[in-house]
Amino acid sequence: MKRTGILNRHLSGALAELGHGHGVLVCDAGMPIPRGPRVVDLAFRAGVPSFAEVLEGLLSELVVEGATAATEIRGANPAAAGLLDGYFPDLALVPHERLKELSGGAHLVVRTGEARPYANVLLRCGVFF
Repeated sequence: MKRTGILNRHLSGALAELGHGHGVLVCDAGMPIPRGPRVVDLAFRAGVPSFAEVLEGLLSELVVEGATAATEIRGANPAAAGLLDGYFPDLALVPHERLKELSGGAHLVVRTGEARPYANVLLRCGVFF
């Protein structure tokens, strides 16, 4: 049994399969999930687990070279926007409809229980060397 890190076996296994350039969509409970990508649904109840908790856990185990979020996050969810700005100074912003299109190319979707709007980010995996 793992001692630390992500203990969810489905998520831990999916992360181990990621490679350079793969996309990981971390999304709120309301984001439409596209057909195709592997999905690990962590949503339990509204707000549980939160977008921030899941993102923090993922970033402790992944190398991320870029991130994209919806432009609408700035006005509709300043807390999530601030969180993303703190982690990603070069955060790319696109209209929400475009983010939904881009999410179809993700390798993995991690659905949280977040119940605040636009708490979604598409991460692009990097390499550790």
